[in-house]
Amino acid sequence: MPDSCSEVNVSVNTTFIAQQSNESEQRYVFSYEITIKNTSKNSIKLLSRYWLITDGNGETTTVSGEGVIGEQPTIPVNHSFQYTSGCVLKTPIGFMQGHYQMIDVNEKKLKVAIPVFSLAMPNMLH
Repeated sequence: MPDSCSEVNVSVNTTFIAQQSNESEQRYVFSYEITIKNTSKNSIKLLSRYWLITDGNGETTTVSGEGVIGEQPTIPVNHSFQYTSGCVLKTPIGFMQGHYQMIDVNEKKLKVAIPVFSLAMPNMLH
């Protein structure tokens, strides 16, 4: 079982993509930019991801797979890896959370939590 890892920090910025969204079709498109900062004592490699996506109706979807955006990056000590991906919801608001499975240079498996973040059309949340 992988250890939980507090020495890898995950931060998220989200954007609503109005030009790709269509309210009458219940299609709300969001992008999210993830930054993974390695503050541990060893280089780490991102092996896989798991997402739990919840829309405004409480419907959930899970996504899992190898790496992110087709990569399994190695992140050296005190360095960051950043990528952008996207999500389509049926509602103008939702939430995502999950975790990454990583391994360090000593082949120690790590589970890195991705904090819950919201996806929302502008002015939907106060």
